Amino acid sequence: MDLLEYQAKELFREMGIPVLPSQRIDRPKDLKGLTIPYPVVLKSQVYIGGRGRVGGVRFVENTIDAVAAAQTIFNLPIMGEYPTALLAEAKYDSEREFYLAVVLNRSICRPVLLGSQQGGIDVQAALERMQHVVVDQEFSPFYARRLALKMGLQGELIESVSAMLEKMYRLFVQHDLDLVEINPLGVTTSGEVMALDGKITVNDDALARHPALATLIARTDSYAGPPSTEPVTMELDGQIGILCNGAGLTMATMDAVSQAGGKPAAFLTIGGETQWDATPERLREQLERGLEQMAQTKYVRVLLINLVSGLIPCDDIAGVIATYLLSRVRKPRSISEISPEALISHATRFPQLVVRLVGRDRDSARSCLETVQISLIDSLNDAVTQAVTLAKTPARNS
Repeated sequence: MDLLEYQAKELFREMGIPVLPSQRIDRPKDLKGLTIPYPVVLKSQVYIGGRGRVGGVRFVENTIDAVAAAQTIFNLPIMGEYPTALLAEAKYDSEREFYLAVVLNRSICRPVLLGSQQGGIDVQAALERMQHVVVDQEFSPFYARRLALKMGLQGELIESVSAMLEKMYRLFVQHDLDLVEINPLGVTTSGEVMALDGKITVNDDALARHPALATLIARTDSYAGPPSTEPVTMELDGQIGILCNGAGLTMATMDAVSQAGGKPAAFLTIGGETQWDATPERLREQLERGLEQMAQTKYVRVLLINLVSGLIPCDDIAGVIATYLLSRVRKPRSISEISPEALISHATRFPQLVVRLVGRDRDSARSCLETVQISLIDSLNDAVTQAVTLAKTPARNS
């Protein structure tokens, strides 16, 4: 899944990649406390590219204009996605804009460095000019310098761009990422370089090794009112329900289901963990409500639960799911009172559950779910495959 721009720049800053002074904006009124001097640029924080073309990026000169622009951007859907946060960033005057990236090439199972002297929103038009270097041995500055030379850079730019690529590669390796992209990399007349926009794609299967990264992802959503308790219906002939926490995780899961040949019937996000009133108790309540709503949604035969949590341990989440299952059979006093036969009967009348959790205390969560005949799946791909297989299996008569 992808990180939002402000999240990517948090990681850039930690790695020493130069970024501009910025501030996350959760509500238009937050701009009254802006600490960055004007002029500034306001950017919609969505997972879709091409924000500038549709009005999702605006330059403002004062607080009045900034509040008005923020209200417009918050209410501007980009490919159907509304932002829950904006990024206010200092304005930067660049003479040139480059494209840089480190990406995992799955076909050869090696990292690849990418670079072009043409960046920004028109980078797609310059794909034929894109240069690449495959990192086929242990990384050294040689690879970064080689790409800079292939890009046609000269003088001090070779050194500055090479240094940027080295930091990007360290970030890529340290966090087991699939993509680290800077587009554009701004270059001033004096040769100073600055990461003006960034994109990071996280390898879901590696999140268990990076709890800090899992927590960062779990903090995606800001407060935008109470989370909806109504699932969003997708395809009328779909059979898979998707329950996640956070818009980005939900989108990535839906994409994975579709790519695996499945048809989502409905999806529901229970909200992220940066809401102003987010507490373990409230998030448990949201999960309970979400489970109930998805169970009642027409056509949903399989419910794929994919949650990344930094606030609630996985065994707490598993306890909520187990209690939900028990309540659907009868009102037991404990998990030990349920029988496998009752669970089988339950499975014929209610959605079959496929569960993937990322966070701490996963072993305890696994044990809890096994008590109610549910397996905890580690890989998103495996969870999606199982959900699609169950959805295509003819329904049993109850």
